[in-house]
Amino acid sequence: MYKYNYADQTLVEERVAQFRDQTERFLAGELPEDQYLPLRLQNGLYIQRYAPMLRIAIPYGLLASYQLRKLAEITRKYDKGYGHFTTRTNIQLNWPKLEEVPDILAELASVQMHAIQTSGNCIRNTTTDPYAGIHQAEIADPRPYCEIIRQWSTFHPEFAFLPRKFKIAVIGTETDRAATQVHDVGLHVKKNDAGELGFEVLVGGGLGRIPVLGKVINEFLPREHLLSYLDAILRVYNLHGRRDKGSKYRSRIKILVDTLGGREFAKLVDAEWEANTKDGPLTLTDDNFATATSYFSEPDYKTFDGLQVQSELQQQLADNKDFANWYQQNTVAHKIAGYRAVVISLKAGLVDGKYVPSGDVTDSQMDALADLADEYSFGELRSTYQQNLVFADVETNKLYELWQQLSDLHLARPNINTLTDMIVCPGWDYCSLANATTHNIAEQIEKQFSDLDYLYDLGDIRLNMSGCINACAHHHTGDIGILGVDKKGENWYQISLGGNSSNDAKLGKILGRSVPTEAVADTIQQIVDVYVDLRATTDNDVESFGELVERVGLDPFKEKVYG
Repeated sequence: MYKYNYADQTLVEERVAQFRDQTERFLAGELPEDQYLPLRLQNGLYIQRYAPMLRIAIPYGLLASYQLRKLAEITRKYDKGYGHFTTRTNIQLNWPKLEEVPDILAELASVQMHAIQTSGNCIRNTTTDPYAGIHQAEIADPRPYCEIIRQWSTFHPEFAFLPRKFKIAVIGTETDRAATQVHDVGLHVKKNDAGELGFEVLVGGGLGRIPVLGKVINEFLPREHLLSYLDAILRVYNLHGRRDKGSKYRSRIKILVDTLGGREFAKLVDAEWEANTKDGPLTLTDDNFATATSYFSEPDYKTFDGLQVQSELQQQLADNKDFANWYQQNTVAHKIAGYRAVVISLKAGLVDGKYVPSGDVTDSQMDALADLADEYSFGELRSTYQQNLVFADVETNKLYELWQQLSDLHLARPNINTLTDMIVCPGWDYCSLANATTHNIAEQIEKQFSDLDYLYDLGDIRLNMSGCINACAHHHTGDIGILGVDKKGENWYQISLGGNSSNDAKLGKILGRSVPTEAVADTIQQIVDVYVDLRATTDNDVESFGELVERVGLDPFKEKVYG
């Protein structure tokens, strides 16, 4: 993974010192709150319902074991002993003290981490496929391109105060595991007929109050033009994006693209590109790509006797159903024979009768995971869009012992891609923007759908739940989406069906009137019952939830839920 150079380290340490001075002046009453607000946002610091919240950057989801140990230490020393992983692959602390935030940032800087550009109207953390560099079907590793974008976008003076926040996602396979179509910019690595690498460029995706899917504005951008073309996109947005009073919810690039149309927006970008940025200093060279690629050299993989490894594995799978379930649900094929990727479920559900919020990890779990990463996965972890973690490079013959240790940590629940692998935002329990609670609803659903065999029979169903219209949990793109709403001081929940964030991206359609708190799990059960009753089956395939919604529409579900 990428390691800071002298310039990186100097910039981050200077930012820590700058923010320490700003915070001290604010606490001393020398800096007004309206002036301090944009300064703290530039350093990832929000003020939530009960305490500040600090969002820490994890560039394209990559974490070294020593960085995770530092996060564990910070949560013990400055917070309440846990962190929360987000859909942007970052981690949030929910209970830091304002006066101690500069100390936290200084400790982060000691392990090449920061909270820069995790908030504010700037270019946010670039995300990618959690299986980048290891997937069998990869066209090219997207991580070097993510790093190139990171270096270009960090402290970019022209784009530090955009009309609104700006998010980029990059994938290197045909299958989209990074929700690129609901990003401000989605980049798909492609090869043309001559075997040259480039990008399909999508612009104008986004969720929140006005959900929109991105539009293709360039079917093949040669990779040497990556930064000059991105620069042109941002320039057009910076010039034409709305900044008028009261336009906060209509100032994202998705509104500009949707208003102009993809073709007209592309014309503006091409004109800006041709006139000002193409073939200029931002043009990337083979040396640039070679340098970026060198940061992600392959680890020292071993060579195995394939027959022996498979024989031992098959025996372990036959002897232990729990391990077999975990292997089937929580491991992914690797491009190197004798290895698999392991998905660590941060959806433990109910542990000793107590609900564990999606994406939460305790300090002791972080320490243990850092040790396991050193032992089993070359000292590296990855955070995912679905609020889970990944060990990318685990030897197949060590899967069983790793599973045992993860089980002891309550991190081996075999529920990946099932209904209980829920994306859930913190909701009203923490967030000052939320309209409704989410954790109590997730707990309700966990109790309703606790039978693993039943979940496996249902197949892959994505359930996403947001506590407000800002859609931090991407409820629009869930097979089943839940949105918390406030009705005269009471929590109600609006349900949508048929969303998708992958290749065939769709925005879910609202089922009907919202349901009260106590009825949510029963309503989800009724929806699932309709799916089980109506899904088409063949000898080799079962119709997915999304396919059924597409085929039959909402009426059968409405009739079941509303009568």
